[in-house]
Amino acid sequence: MFRAGSTYNIYVLTNRFSRRSFLSAALGAPMLSLAAARATDIRVDAIGYSFEDFMYRTPLKFGGAVVDRVTLLNVNCTVRNSAGKVVKGFGSMPLGNVWSFPSKTMPYDRTLSAMKALAEQISRITNSYKEFGHPIDINWALEPEYLKAADAVSKSLKLDAPVPKLCTLVTMSPFDAAIHDAYGKLHNRNSFQACGSDLMSHDLSHYLGNEFKGESLDKYILKQPKSTMPLYHLVGAVDAVTEADIKTRINDGLPETLPEWINYNGLTNIKIKLNGDDVKWDVDRVIAVDRVAAETQAKRGLSKWVYSLDFNEKCPNVAYLLAFIRQIKEKSPEGFARIQYIEQPTKRDLNLDRSNVMHQAAKLRPIVIDESLTGQDALMLAREMGYTGAALKACKGQSQALLMAAAAQKYKMFLCVQDLTCPGASLIHSAGLAAHIPGVAAIEANARQYVPRANKAWESKFPGIFVIKDGQMKTGVLNRPGLSAV
Repeated sequence: MFRAGSTYNIYVLTNRFSRRSFLSAALGAPMLSLAAARATDIRVDAIGYSFEDFMYRTPLKFGGAVVDRVTLLNVNCTVRNSAGKVVKGFGSMPLGNVWSFPSKTMPYDRTLSAMKALAEQISRITNSYKEFGHPIDINWALEPEYLKAADAVSKSLKLDAPVPKLCTLVTMSPFDAAIHDAYGKLHNRNSFQACGSDLMSHDLSHYLGNEFKGESLDKYILKQPKSTMPLYHLVGAVDAVTEADIKTRINDGLPETLPEWINYNGLTNIKIKLNGDDVKWDVDRVIAVDRVAAETQAKRGLSKWVYSLDFNEKCPNVAYLLAFIRQIKEKSPEGFARIQYIEQPTKRDLNLDRSNVMHQAAKLRPIVIDESLTGQDALMLAREMGYTGAALKACKGQSQALLMAAAAQKYKMFLCVQDLTCPGASLIHSAGLAAHIPGVAAIEANARQYVPRANKAWESKFPGIFVIKDGQMKTGVLNRPGLSAV
């Protein structure tokens, strides 16, 4: 996270002591108490983690890569308050190494192994931290240590490239989620209701700078989740749009073409993955999806539906994006009108891509950063470069997602919550984020397409989340204590 404003200097001075106490704890020395803990605060007693593997039902292509499997990182934690009350929490997230740690030189297993090694270090660091605080403050103190651990793992494993910050955020996210989950359960509140001044020691200026002086985080969070939200269905770059695209049917009872999925789930929101290296292919893909969707929706008597377009940073430059938009608008005005937003068209490292500003494109449709969003510094740079939207993701951590949601709302940016093909508890976490942030209009839930087996045990517990009808997810149930999953 980005430290800003006049509180930054205070934070640095305080955090130096925090680092000393952290190192003392790691070495087994007595913990230095910085301030009396609030009665509402918690500390971590224990953290444990495990991995769970699933094969995809069908491959998913995005960003020039094809993924056919997922490893879940599941985290259990135990926390206690100053009165000695003990509560357990749980967090889960896919280790999306292809997305968070893309590499042209290291194979899938190499980057996945790096994330597993980092998970071990994050577990050790979190177990060693014994100061009391709100979950956001615990994450605030530990994130710099997690990033140092990522550097150490990179050197220890002699990786071709260092573990990126985005990858570190993904790896730490289930640890952060487990702590938030336990904290909410301790206070018998949903975790999204546990961000007010009655529980947090700091206002938003402590994290986001003086512009947020006097503002409480819960100002930017809905007290109750939206009762229902449209579901965004994904059309991957190698997914069958029509029957003619299928070489061999799976025949497992689930849909296999876009019309089948539209009818099966009553879809109104469709996300289209694009390649970014062939304007003609990208344009033809959108027009083909729009044509098939229009034919299918007409049979259903539906006249309104929308698209989001995701290039996964593969456009070589903004000129490519503008040419693509212009051709879509010329060849399919109706299809263009249905585009709700465009996601991460060019490279994720905005500092190395400063010439590709989005001011002109953003006049046509919201242009959203996703892979680029790793903290407030990235958000501010994106705004300077003309981006008008931000994609929040549970896989970047509950703490960061909430702070970035507040900042983006303050700056009146378009907001969406994106999936990481999250199954089970990770989907509940992601859906809870979407349902509690004002302005987020829809939910992605790709696991029901690509890894439904990982959802199977959850369908009877949360039928409104995992069984989609009329294109809607029933998110009103996401108000249980903690993050609602268990």
